Amino acid sequence: MPNAPADPPCHTRAHPPCRLRVQRRGPLLVDGPVEVELEDGTTVRSDRFRVALCTCRRSRRYPWCDTSHRERVRNPPP
Repeated sequence: MPNAPADPPCHTRAHPPCRLRVQRRGPLLVDGPVEVELEDGTTVRSDRFRVALCTCRRSRRYPWCDTSHRERVRNPPP
């Protein structure tokens, strides 16, 4: 079959699917451990049971969230 992956998808393997939690104005929470491939091709790994991935790119520890998104208010009060 054209474009068929070499390995079966995660959900067909013997382990449960990876769980992601999407939060408005917050990080992407991933049940770990995880490996993240960055834009430059390097891979970073976390063995924690839950990982917070930065979605706003304000983190000083990118791709890991360090809650820097809380420091800046998007809509200043009138």
